[in-house]
Parts: sequence; structure tokens; C-alpha cells
Amino acid sequence: MATISYKDAGVDIDAGNNFVEAIKNDVKSTFDKNVIGGIGSFAGAYALPAGYKEPVILSATDGVGTKLKLAIESGRLDTVGIDLVAMCVNDLICNFGTPMFFLDYYATGKLVPENAKNVVSGIAEGCRRGECALVGGETAEMPGMYSHDDFDLAGFAVGIAERSEMDTLSNVRPGQLLIAMPSSGIHSNGYSLVRKLFFDKLGMSLQDDFDGKPLIETLLTPTRIYVKEFKANKSSIKALAHITGGGIVENLPRVLPEGIKAIVNRSDIKILPVFEFMSQYVDEVEMYRTFNMGVGMVWVVDEADAPKVLAQTDGYLIGRLESGERCVELL
Repeated sequence: MATISYKDAGVDIDAGNNFVEAIKNDVKSTFDKNVIGGIGSFAGAYALPAGYKEPVILSATDGVGTKLKLAIESGRLDTVGIDLVAMCVNDLICNFGTPMFFLDYYATGKLVPENAKNVVSGIAEGCRRGECALVGGETAEMPGMYSHDDFDLAGFAVGIAERSEMDTLSNVRPGQLLIAMPSSGIHSNGYSLVRKLFFDKLGMSLQDDFDGKPLIETLLTPTRIYVKEFKANKSSIKALAHITGGGIVENLPRVLPEGIKAIVNRSDIKILPVFEFMSQYVDEVEMYRTFNMGVGMVWVVDEADAPKVLAQTDGYLIGRLESGERCVELL
């Protein structure tokens, strides 16, 4: 009777081992003094940083969404890992959490070590930008679940915060100013609409010129990570909102207490060219409810602290807080 192997079923153990060996240097480049052990254990170990009176552990998880389809179709796999880390660590800092470590989950129909290495290289770069250690991950080869070229990503970030600093709602009051931290592009939200517009409705291709470069370069620009800016200005920030799906109008109210509204001056927003282009075909209300429009984060600061924060970052003023029903008013 003929025998059958795991490789016959579509899973190549040797390819998996080669992949692990290929990513070791990238992974190690993210380690800090708190990482315990190395690569290859059953779990990642990380020592709690010292200096916290009442430490609280925070966690965040996210994916990259259908932006992955564009990466796969174009064969450009080295930046979506940055997006993966960004979507998690940018959420952590909104709760005043300092990222400590990150884990990833990579699932594919057929493991191609070079492709997987490029993805993890991007994840490692994201961890370096987010100043957190890549302490573990899982690579799942699942023929029958995914087609050969498809893969999916999930990320998990863990951070630490001082309990007394987490109640940001009590720090927010009328008269404070809103500082926009510019986005690098579309980031990782709204790509189902992006793909529908550019490719189905307009019939454009990945290599078509857009704003002086191939369209795919604009669409795959990785999500900006704001961890370093947050750490440098933490003492001046009263609250901060990560502008993801839902845009400014749905994310900014999440950091406002009852009885306070945000007045955002639409004319002050530095809208990126890609959003200006899409606005020709998508209703303005839909644009502001789907995309970041060029604002990756909004920081709430006291008026007295605003000049210092503006001098130390590339942020700019877009509005202020006033008494009223909790909401965002776009003027």
C-alpha cells in the first residue's frame, strides 16, 4: 500500500523550518533588555519594566484587512507587516500604554519561505518603529483553507501603563485644543471601498501613474506609527484618538466625556491627494466616516502646552473642545 506524507497533503515542514531560520536576525533586532530567552521556545517571555507604582497590562489585536489583497496582487509584501504592528500599537497608546511586545499570526495556503520572510521583515520593522519586541508568532500552512497565493495576518500587542494615567476622560475639558498628527496615507482602513473605486469603477491598474508614482505605491504606503512621538510628548497629552475606520467623526468622541464636543475646522485639515481624488467620486460624508483624510491621530492638549507640542512634532491645530453634546462638529 502506498504511503502518504504531510507534504503530499500540502504542508511542507522543511519549508517551515527554513523560514524560521531565515527570520531569526530580523526578530532578534527587535529584542530589548526585557526579553527573556530566544527564538524557538513554546512561549515568549518578557520581564515587566520597573518603575511602575500600579502597573496595568493592556492588549490590542488587529489585522490589515483587504489591503493584503493589493500586497498579494502586486507581490510587494515587505510593508504590510508595518501596517499590522501600527494598527495594534497605535491603539495601545490611546490608553497611555507603552508597547512592550508583539506577536503575529501568519496563515497561508502554501508557505513560500521568501514571501513569509518579507512579511515578517516588515513586522520586525514595525516593531522597531513602535519600540516593542517581536517575541513570538505562529505560521500556519493550511491548504484547502486558503488558495496558494492568499494569506492572512493578525497581530497582538501588549503594553504597560500606570493605572493613574489611564483615566484620560477626567483630563478632558472645554477650551483644550485639538492637534492633528498627519497620516502617511490611507493607513489600513477602507480598502474595500478603495479597491471598488480605483479598479472596478475607474478601471485603473496597479501601475497607473498617480501623483507622480505608480498607484500601488500610494495604496501600499505603510501606516504611520506614533509611539515615539507619544513618548516624547506624553506629559503634555490629555487624551488621544487613533483615527481608523469611522474617521474623525466616530473615533474622536471615544476620548470625550459627556458634556463636551469637538469643533473641527474642516478647512484646517491637510487632506492628502489620494483623498482629494477619491472625493470626486465618493460623497463627502462617506469620506469622513470611512477614511482618516490625512489625520492619523488627534491629540487633546491644554492651550498652554500646544506651542511646545507643535514645535516638537509635525502636528497642526484643527480645532478645540467646547461644552455641548458629546460629538464632533465639522465646520
